[in-house]
Amino acid sequence: MKTIASCVERIIISSPFLEEGLSRQIINYSALAKDLNKQISEMLKKPVKDGAIMMALRRYHQPITIGNSNRLTKAFKNLGDITVRSNLSDFTFQNSKSLIHNHSRILEKISDNHQIFYAFTRGIFESNIIISTSEKDSILENFKKETQIGFQDKLSAISIYLPKGNSKISGLYYQIFKQLAWENITLYEVVSTTNEFTIVVEDHLVDHAFSIIKRLKD
Repeated sequence: MKTIASCVERIIISSPFLEEGLSRQIINYSALAKDLNKQISEMLKKPVKDGAIMMALRRYHQPITIGNSNRLTKAFKNLGDITVRSNLSDFTFQNSKSLIHNHSRILEKISDNHQIFYAFTRGIFESNIIISTSEKDSILENFKKETQIGFQDKLSAISIYLPKGNSKISGLYYQIFKQLAWENITLYEVVSTTNEFTIVVEDHLVDHAFSIIKRLKD
């Protein structure tokens, strides 16, 4: 059975900015209750009072158990090195039978140069390559027979070494994404392995993004 409280919870959970604002106590409950009145009335198919919505807002608590909250806090305290790499370019190609072969040729070329950043992601219909811009001509030459869908340069990557067991902690990535979104940081790409997490942003955002992620450890 739907109630005002359940409707409020559903709206807040689906609105990360709203949830963050409430947790920081920077949102006026009365004004928010008025703003949500029409939506909640439609959900319940009957008129509701602003006061009842305001009470539900005050009683709302984020659905994170104390145990998981402690695990999140410990995980952020134990974040490893944060590495920044600049001068990156992003290429997107349509998948084909020859794409992996071209990919292997690039890997062979750069295998002995540990200064080059390289990340390859294959999706269902397209594949993405993020690489140091110094290798731009090499990519264009080796993939010249492929269908290029997109390109972006002037990118930087921020890589975070995550503590072991991070995959068992619910909400870890969500907290990182939420902090970045709250500060209006647009993510161009996201790449992850078991214990490493990398975000790619445009150059003009990298300093701000780095400071936000570093703050998570404090």
